[in-house]
Amino acid sequence: MISKRKAIVGAIIIVLLTTVLTVSVGNLVALQLGQKVVITKETYDYYKSVNNQHGKLLMLKEYLSSNYYKELDDEVLMEGAIRGMFESIEDPYTVYMNKKEFNDLMTRTQGTYGGIGVIVTPGEDGFVTVVSPIEDTPGERAGLRTGDKITHVDGERVYADKLDLAVDKMKGDPGTKVKLTIGREGTDPLEVEIKREEIRLKTVKSEVMENNIGYIRISMFDEKTAADFKAQLKELEKKKIEGLVIDLRNNPGGLLSQCVEIADVLLGEQVIVYTEDRNGNREIEKSDKAGVNYPLVLIVNEGSASASEILAGAVQDGGQGIILGTTTFGKGLVQQVKPLNDDTGFKYTVSQYFTPNGSNIHGIGIEPNVVVELPEELKEAVTVEREQDTQLKRALEEIKEMIGN
Repeated sequence: MISKRKAIVGAIIIVLLTTVLTVSVGNLVALQLGQKVVITKETYDYYKSVNNQHGKLLMLKEYLSSNYYKELDDEVLMEGAIRGMFESIEDPYTVYMNKKEFNDLMTRTQGTYGGIGVIVTPGEDGFVTVVSPIEDTPGERAGLRTGDKITHVDGERVYADKLDLAVDKMKGDPGTKVKLTIGREGTDPLEVEIKREEIRLKTVKSEVMENNIGYIRISMFDEKTAADFKAQLKELEKKKIEGLVIDLRNNPGGLLSQCVEIADVLLGEQVIVYTEDRNGNREIEKSDKAGVNYPLVLIVNEGSASASEILAGAVQDGGQGIILGTTTFGKGLVQQVKPLNDDTGFKYTVSQYFTPNGSNIHGIGIEPNVVVELPEELKEAVTVEREQDTQLKRALEEIKEMIGN
């Protein structure tokens, strides 16, 4: 048997060995993780004096460029710094865009791009959220719905705080396919494969309905929308319409200038909208005295956002017509887009907008004068047949009542 004394000595030796190993490993880790970046005070002061508060950024860039174990691309480092600055604002509508991203944005606002035809927004829950699929596009035909959560694109996780990256992944050459993973309330996650097309946005459609009532559907506001609206309204008026229904359901918005131009055609002399920046400076958009002289009803729903809410708010506050349907989406922020001379650009939230009566509807939406729901079984339908469309039927009834039919 091993004596008690030998056992004690052995235990002491083991403890000592363990302690030595622990200290050695500990020192090694501390050496790797605990070193300070060796930049002299003279170097730091030089960068600070030359570049003021930006000196630290440039100093760290130079240090990484000189000491990182691989060669680094200065352009990539600076672009990453710029993106980080925009992301630190924590506003999903304020983003820096590289050449491709900026070109894609310009293409979308001009009315043609390669993609699936779906408008998305950053949801407060962190998910990329569908505002609405655009009419007669692959997204609509695939069954995407307002409120759907896009969690993955081609198997890669996407996030609301990087909305433009998610949009970029969904776009692509016509004829190529993209796979979306969709979260929808009450169902398991859905996998949807969609073939991209060249999306040529026809944002305005019109017809004459029963009792000489004109009908105009505006699906979004791009660079061509106001001109198309004026042309089609003129054709309707040639047919002696006695009232007008404007359908803004699932219209996600678009260019403020186009919305203001359309409002000016419809409304008499009044404020259309005003914006206010952080310093309280206001810009007011007004319509002139010329407006339509027949009854007007606008149909809206939870997919009606941004510019379509501005139009609805102007009509409602001015008492120029009836807003009918369900509460709108609630986006009351205005963005500006700025190009840079290297073909990149950025957009940023510059102001809030207010309806003529001073309401900011961000996160709230516009409550219709006449609330009309679609039948429960049709609320999630991609298309609704005319004979089942309770909102359109009620709009026509309101017009008939106003014209005395």
